[in-house]
Amino acid sequence: MTQILALDTSTDACSVALNVDGRVIGRFELAARSHTQRLLPMVDELLQECDSRLEDLTAIAFGRGPGSFTGLRIGLGVVQGLAFARRLPVIPVSTLAALAVGYWRRNPDAIARPVLSALDARMDEVYWGLYAHRPTQPSPDELLDEQVAAPSMVVERVRVWAGKEPSVGTLLDGVGPGWHYPSLQTLRPNRLEQEAYPDAQDIAHMALEIYQQGGAISVSEAQPVYLRDTVSWKKRTRIRT
Repeated sequence: MTQILALDTSTDACSVALNVDGRVIGRFELAARSHTQRLLPMVDELLQECDSRLEDLTAIAFGRGPGSFTGLRIGLGVVQGLAFARRLPVIPVSTLAALAVGYWRRNPDAIARPVLSALDARMDEVYWGLYAHRPTQPSPDELLDEQVAAPSMVVERVRVWAGKEPSVGTLLDGVGPGWHYPSLQTLRPNRLEQEAYPDAQDIAHMALEIYQQGGAISVSEAQPVYLRDTVSWKKRTRIRT
């Protein structure tokens, strides 16, 4: 039996999920600034609900970013504590990809259209990526690499990718709070869902596929993905958190 615990604290949301041989049960809360208080209790509650224990786990998956600097460090710290103690491998999963997968889960009629996931990176920038649904696998295809950029640059890059001008939006949907920037909305997506966050249950679905393909790593290798260089993050921590 394969049991993968998944955690995400990359945004204002705090979520946990357990994937047992493809069956996923999760918990999700909006818990801005209280991830440290809620994450471990949520794990305990979920394991009790599933009649499972930490000793039963095969691996631990986590939202590796991009996202909030503080949130990512909190999540990784908990993952390291749990995984080191039980010598478990870990599975890093993109939060932007999880946003796209969650969007299609909620909107199955939209799986034919690519999704542009966007999280607010502050300082007039967004973390973003463009994804396409894969009918036979949980993880999406990455059409454009994850990046951090000004919304106007995102628009330019997507229009080049699409080979079209203002009508490009009809080709894709948008998801995530990063879409609040008016300049990004000039893409005019076919459908837009701003009030959405990465969810551990989508991370858990992708993590099982990654694990089966040999993508788990040692916890000592696990690192958050900020998309900004470390020096920039250190300088801006006071502003961004």
